[in-house]
Amino acid sequence: MKKLAWLFVLMSGILWGTISIYIKKLNQYNLDAMDIVAIRAVFTAVILFAGLLFYDRKLLKIRVRDIWCFVGTGILSIVFFNYCYFSAITMIPVSVAAILLYTAPAFVLVMSAVLFSEKINLYKIVIIFIAICGCGLASGIASGISSVNTTGILFGLGAGFGYALYSIFSRYALNRGYKSMTITFYTFLFASIASVPLVGTTGVEHIVSICVSDNFMLLFYIVFALMSTVLPYILYTTGLLYMDNSRASIIASIEPVTATIVGFVVFREMISPAQIIGALLVIAAMVAAGYKSEK
Repeated sequence: MKKLAWLFVLMSGILWGTISIYIKKLNQYNLDAMDIVAIRAVFTAVILFAGLLFYDRKLLKIRVRDIWCFVGTGILSIVFFNYCYFSAITMIPVSVAAILLYTAPAFVLVMSAVLFSEKINLYKIVIIFIAICGCGLASGIASGISSVNTTGILFGLGAGFGYALYSIFSRYALNRGYKSMTITFYTFLFASIASVPLVGTTGVEHIVSICVSDNFMLLFYIVFALMSTVLPYILYTTGLLYMDNSRASIIASIEPVTATIVGFVVFREMISPAQIIGALLVIAAMVAAGYKSEK
């Protein structure tokens, strides 16, 4: 399992990189960022609850004194970073939002050093620098392709910080003996508890009315939760068990590369040679991080 840890994290990053497909579709139904956060959280929690009841009910047990870990992953990370990221995607190109999200490895590196005494060595600094530079090129910022605005950039940076918090609070939960499925379920249970009230009664009614009027959308909600949340978060948290936070975050930086490809193929966003070079840099950093974690 340890040898596959990097692959689990890689797969999670690829799946997260396709999330813009779902968001753009949901935007067509006049669903805003918080509506989408709530849909993602509620459907993920329900799917995982049903899965755990069938698979192993013991995984539903947590200690009251550890609830703060899941408040951290669910509210401080998931609700905050998803709201920021989904908002950024509606304001700036998908590729730019993705690069700003992937300032996360730098946040993770610093916080992990302070909180978990993970070593900050030259190797980590170099590959994080390469990954961030690669993300910058892949986003199109360097070539002047991307049109950005200040609000969109701030939301993107907020997403990066919030995303970094998931690795931090998940590490605390893993250190207390919780399995990845338990962490993912309670993460999105608390995310649901926090996000649904923020949507409000009118928003909930609108979300439900879409399901009632269009049976396809109910299936779409379920696929959205499974492919963008349930599967990648279980994979990422499992991989995190066998490597340190900063390396996992670097490997997951395949997400903006995937997002750039999705932007080009699906949304016809422009792509340049600089973006291709950036993607190759991210992949190089990712491979370096994965190789080091195996060693």
